[in-house]
Amino acid sequence: MPNSVEIGAAFDVLAACRRAKLKVATAESCTGGLVAAALTEIPGSSDVVERGFVTYSNEAKEQMLAVSPALIRAFGAVSEPVARAMADGALNRSHADLTVAITGVAGPGGGTVEKPVGLVHFGVARRGRATQASYRIFGGDRAAVRRQAVEYALNLLLDAAIKP
Repeated sequence: MPNSVEIGAAFDVLAACRRAKLKVATAESCTGGLVAAALTEIPGSSDVVERGFVTYSNEAKEQMLAVSPALIRAFGAVSEPVARAMADGALNRSHADLTVAITGVAGPGGGTVEKPVGLVHFGVARRGRATQASYRIFGGDRAAVRRQAVEYALNLLLDAAIKP
């Protein structure tokens, strides 16, 4: 169940997308659909939320979002190029105008020196614009990392929806 911060951010995203007449899709790995859940927790969200892709495995990223296996081999699933490719894939494989992608290491295991637990990469794609990417290293346990990633992703969607 989304928390009050996520619900507030999701409400703002939906309102901004309605004003801009934008449909949204999500492409989520480490958040496992939590961004889509926050958006769809709000009644009436179906006029904005077009679909959500939960692509937890590399194979799912490749099959559902057309992320190149070579890209994953070269950079790893938790990387800026893969986050960008996921956002682009969600845009190309949906009727959405705006997408957000999330891929990271939520923990407690799986981290390395180069990719520590808490590292999350984000991609945001909007039709007619260059795809944006960013990353954050969040602290806390698995649940905290995932919650912070959801909040950050919602803020990215809001920024992309309101920028002319």
